[in-house]
Amino acid sequence: MGKFSDKYDLNKAKLLKQLIEKSYKKGNFTLSSGKKSIHYLNCKPVSLNGEGLNLISDLFLELKDSRSKAVAGLTLGADPIVSGLIVKAALHGLDLDGLIIRKEIKKYGTKAGIEGPTLKEGTLVTVLEDVVTTAGSVIKAIKKLRENNYLVEEVLSIVDRQEGGLEALEDENVKLKSLFTIKDFL
Repeated sequence: MGKFSDKYDLNKAKLLKQLIEKSYKKGNFTLSSGKKSIHYLNCKPVSLNGEGLNLISDLFLELKDSRSKAVAGLTLGADPIVSGLIVKAALHGLDLDGLIIRKEIKKYGTKAGIEGPTLKEGTLVTVLEDVVTTAGSVIKAIKKLRENNYLVEEVLSIVDRQEGGLEALEDENVKLKSLFTIKDFL
């Protein structure tokens, strides 16, 4: 995959248009972080749409560190993005596994906290997130992956709300790469 082409810019513009039309709302909202905001972004109407997920997957495939052997995310927001990206990678002949991190460990069966293939210790995993605000959810995912002896160096997000997430991830020695920031919606 070539890094950042005219197609990348075109896909990014198409995705932003979809996000503005289907995912962005202005009003008075309480976010998952507990913060109040006049901006609300729910990327699921786009990530659960074939064209939208295809655009996200194309863009993330370009953005992802080529050394990463797997992508992972906290259920539910990351589920479609993880699935879309591993399929897109396979269509390009790339070997990329996907992991879904449960919010709570299963209380039955294998009692797994992470679903997906078993990877070797030390595997580099890229964490995917739809919207980063304070990065609280994504840091839970990073900690769970690190507890399972995986390496995490980057998080890819569709949107960075620019409310402390970048700095919180830097404190975890993780780089945040976002397709958009909240400023793109204003």
